[in-house]
Amino acid sequence: MNRRGFDISVATAGRSIVRVSGYPVFDNCITFLFGESGIGKSVLSKALYGFMNNTDLQIEINNNSYGSHLNDPWTQAIKRNSFFVFQEPSSHLNPLMTISDQLNEGSLAGIHEEDILSWLWQTSSDAAIRKLLDVFPKPYRPSGGEKQRILLAMAFKRIDAWIASPPSGEPTYFVFDEPTGSLDNTFRNLFLELLFNKYAVKPFTIVIITHDYSIISEIYNRHRQLIERVHFKELSRLDEDEVTVNDFSPGEYLDWLAAPRPHPSKHLVVEPVLEVQPRFSIFGRRLAIYADSQRTRLQPLLINKGDMVYLKAPSGIGKTTLAKIIMGIYRAERFSMALDGISITDRSPMSLWSSSIWGKRAGMVFQHADESLNLASTVRETFKGLPLKKHPSESDLVNHLTELFDGPIVDSFLRKKVAYLSGGQKQRLNLLRTLILGTDLIILDEPLNGLDFTSVKKVLDLLDEKRAQGGSLLMISHNEEIFEHFIDEENIYYLGVIE
Repeated sequence: MNRRGFDISVATAGRSIVRVSGYPVFDNCITFLFGESGIGKSVLSKALYGFMNNTDLQIEINNNSYGSHLNDPWTQAIKRNSFFVFQEPSSHLNPLMTISDQLNEGSLAGIHEEDILSWLWQTSSDAAIRKLLDVFPKPYRPSGGEKQRILLAMAFKRIDAWIASPPSGEPTYFVFDEPTGSLDNTFRNLFLELLFNKYAVKPFTIVIITHDYSIISEIYNRHRQLIERVHFKELSRLDEDEVTVNDFSPGEYLDWLAAPRPHPSKHLVVEPVLEVQPRFSIFGRRLAIYADSQRTRLQPLLINKGDMVYLKAPSGIGKTTLAKIIMGIYRAERFSMALDGISITDRSPMSLWSSSIWGKRAGMVFQHADESLNLASTVRETFKGLPLKKHPSESDLVNHLTELFDGPIVDSFLRKKVAYLSGGQKQRLNLLRTLILGTDLIILDEPLNGLDFTSVKKVLDLLDEKRAQGGSLLMISHNEEIFEHFIDEENIYYLGVIE
């Protein structure tokens, strides 16, 4: 196999953004690239592919100007032959064109997509597919998971075209940036199976940027025949702007996952913290909570003191919506729960949450740190204004931050604007900001978002510590393999739509 190495630097006029030496591309192999959000995986991949704007940025690749890189035969060939699946599908889809038109635009024209769409949607119904294709992309339709699969379908069309008529000797570079971030494991595995089936017909260069370490289990369990052609890499930070690409050992994740977990001790006295009645309605939809994955047994969502509970459902069903109803952010049309002894229904006044619940009885870690934190604040200021009985001293704050941040917490870090933190740093700050409240109930929506493996382990250890101290945790996550391993089966609930 041919390994190409690239020295890449990306900077603005006043600041270096990211630098790396020997960034690898393994021709006609499959590379999984892990690493915390914001460390530079997407920027480096886009620069290499030729997507960056060199009028606003200063970019050098192998000590040559970006213009030289764009004119290099390798770059021009991969842009002819390949496809780049962006992390956020909405940024790639045109809201003024139907999905069907975009699936057949430019180089995608004339390539059949029916079999691809049927596979990604697991349906043979032309009517169901046609209904989707006639849609103009809007914020709420298609769903995030549907948009993700549309973009994957575009990539598969380009793959089919290349397989059908590969230019002799020309390179490929298919990049999938967080291709399964909005997909549950079922659709993630369908995507991988289709991708690897096409790779088996004729190998091409694949790079999959992901935070989903559980993808390793899927590769080893169902696609072991490809292992010799698969590279697992992880981007890590050397300093503020310089990163390095290291080998990531699949065994490190698999051994950690297989290690026995201490059985959580049960509290002698059962103290209910949250009980949500199983049927509720919102936005004209009727939803229900079940005790089984087949969704046949309705059951109230019950969280006792010291419980860690996991709520499962496919993307877009309403897990986050339920969390926001519990937190009083959304008002349901029909709803009933008891929280710390307070009975709450869809008729309860919104003032109840501000007076008795927010930061007192319940706190929530939201999925997207950028939307939860004030980006103009400093790290120190992030903890000001919280409804704490006693505000932390400087030393208390430092001790709290060291629970998830490595190295000494220095004043320059405390004074740093949140906007200048990496995505993984923001997520850790997002978690700590809620955990410091010490509420009886903590709701965590995708708490492992954007974290590298070291941080994943630290977060789970910290959450288990909070649970052992009597905290009650409601987990919402697509990291099914990890949370199913961490959480007792009787504490796993399933959310579904009532047809």
